[in-house]
Amino acid sequence: MTTHTRIRKFNTKDTYPEQNLDNDLCQAVVAGDVVYLRGQIGQDLETRESVGIGSVRTQTEKAMSNIDMLLTEAGSSLQDIVKVTIYIVDPRYREEVYREVGRWLKGVYPVSTGIVVQALARPEWLVEIDATAVITGGAA
Repeated sequence: MTTHTRIRKFNTKDTYPEQNLDNDLCQAVVAGDVVYLRGQIGQDLETRESVGIGSVRTQTEKAMSNIDMLLTEAGSSLQDIVKVTIYIVDPRYREEVYREVGRWLKGVYPVSTGIVVQALARPEWLVEIDATAVITGGAA
């Protein structure tokens, strides 16, 4: 029987105090040898503070740093990413975002989907990246 491990559980009333929400979520779920990550944005996972306000590159860098940290906590790594989905609020951000993501994922070759959306959960967030990875059991 497959067990699910939930990493960094939280409630949305703490993350989004300005919104009337009360959902139990987590940053990552490990199901068997697959790691599913919550979409990551320019937010410090410890303090919940937004970083890089006004800078899509800085927000992308923080999102990728969060992904790296969460995968490590889950027993995986950036090298084990199989799928990324990138959400941007303006198509003009595409090159800058993809250059930064490409810097983090050089040599990984995941499948990727890019989507332009009207907005993200907070108005200051310009990019959100979610990733799925596997746990290979070996060192990356």
